[in-house]
Amino acid sequence: MNKIMKNIIATTLIAAAITGCSSKKTEPKKQEVYTPTFTCKQEGVAAPRWTCIPDVPGYYAGVGVAEKSAAGIAHMRRVALMNGRSDLAQQIESKIKDKMEGFTRATGNGSAETVDKVTTAVTKQVAKVDLKGSKAIDMWTAPSGAIYMLVTVPESSVNQEVKKAYKKAVDSSFNNDNALWQQFQSKQALENLDKEFPTE
Repeated sequence: MNKIMKNIIATTLIAAAITGCSSKKTEPKKQEVYTPTFTCKQEGVAAPRWTCIPDVPGYYAGVGVAEKSAAGIAHMRRVALMNGRSDLAQQIESKIKDKMEGFTRATGNGSAETVDKVTTAVTKQVAKVDLKGSKAIDMWTAPSGAIYMLVTVPESSVNQEVKKAYKKAVDSSFNNDNALWQQFQSKQALENLDKEFPTE
C-alpha cells in the first residue's frame, strides 16, 4: 500500500511539474524590420532614385538619357525626352500585354490565338496614342554632363485608350462568334476590365 501511495505521489508531482512548465508563456520573437539600403548610383555617384527605378504613383514612368553633346542643352533635352518616351512605350506595352492576356484568359474569351490577336491589336493601337499626354517632370545632370530625364504619362489616359482599343479589337476578332462576343459583353467581364484598367 505504501509503495502504491509513493507511486501516486510521484506521478502527481511529475504531472504538476510538467503542467507548471507548460504554462509558462514563451516570449514571441521580435520581428526584424527590413530597412532598404539601396542607393541609386549613376557614373559612380549618388543619383535620384528615379534614375534607377522610375516610379510615380498614378503614372507610367520612363527614363531617357542623353550624352553630353556639342549641339547644346536644347538638343540634349530633345534626345533625352525622345529616349524617355521610347522607354515609356516599352514599359506600357509590356504591362498592357501582361494585363490583357490575364484578363482575356480569365474571362474565357477565346483561344490562345484570339487572345494573342486581341492583345497585339490593343498594344499597337495604344502605342499610337498613349504618348500624347507624356511629359518630362524631372531632370538630373550626371558628372559626365549627360542628362537623365523622367518622363511620365497618366495611367488613367492610357487605360482609357486601352479599353477603347480592347473593345474594338474584341469586336473585330469575335465578330464571327456571337457566343464569345456575348461572353465579353457580360457585366462581369466589363467590370473586370475596369478593375484592370481604372480610369478614375
